Order: sequence, then structure tokens, then C-alpha cells
Amino acid sequence: MKKLVLMLLSIGLVSSYAWAIDTGEKFEDPELQARYENIIAEVRCLKCQNQTIKDSNAFLASDLRREIRRLLEEGKTDDEIYDFLVARYGDFALYRPRASGRTLILWIAPMVFLLFGAFAIWRVMQRRMRLPIDDDAAEGS
Repeated sequence: MKKLVLMLLSIGLVSSYAWAIDTGEKFEDPELQARYENIIAEVRCLKCQNQTIKDSNAFLASDLRREIRRLLEEGKTDDEIYDFLVARYGDFALYRPRASGRTLILWIAPMVFLLFGAFAIWRVMQRRMRLPIDDDAAEGS
């Protein structure tokens, strides 16, 4: 029974490593590893488009993880890494694009739509409140 349990545990460990997406070595410095994890969680896989490179097993995502690892090892800051990615792949590479002239519409549009919707609801309510009440219909119910 012990052999069976040991065999199942070893198969589970080996198969979990095979399914791991980021198989690169971890940084020795825990702070650097935490920065790496945060950055790859914020960068969009340009092939998958709806996954981070942390969650994607596409070749491009693997290449981006390797590039980010290299930049961190060179001592680049997070902002310098994000600048590099935006310069190379555009604002689409980041899940939360920076507020700039080109991305301003992404930040303002939701608020404009909410204000427009609130104004439309207010106008409808104002018009309905001005309508006369039909006394015959009210007595019949």
C-alpha cells in the first residue's frame, strides 16, 4: 500500500511540473521574484489576447517571460520594463494601460456612458411624472 501511495505521489509531482507554465528558475531574491510575478500578471499575451503571460503557454508568452526575467536581472525598474513592452508591442500589451493622450478614451468613456445613462433615466422619470393620472384606470384596479 505504501508503494502505491508513493508511486501516486511521485506521478502527481512529475505531472504537475509538466503542466506548469513558467518552468524557469525562481529568483534567489524573494523581492525580485515577487516583482517578476506581478509584472507577468499585468502583461497581456498578445497571441491569446485574453490571458496574462503568467497564465498562457503560448510560445510568445514564454518569450516575453524570458525577456522580462532578463530585464529584471539587468536591474531595470518595473516602469522601465513596462516602457520597453509598450514601445515594442503598444499599449495593448498591458492589462491596465497608462493614462495618456492615446488611451484617454479608455479611461473617460465608461464615465461618460454612466453619466449619459443617468441623464437618460432622469429625463424619462421627469417626463413620466408630468403625465396626467388617468382616474378611470385607477378606480378600476
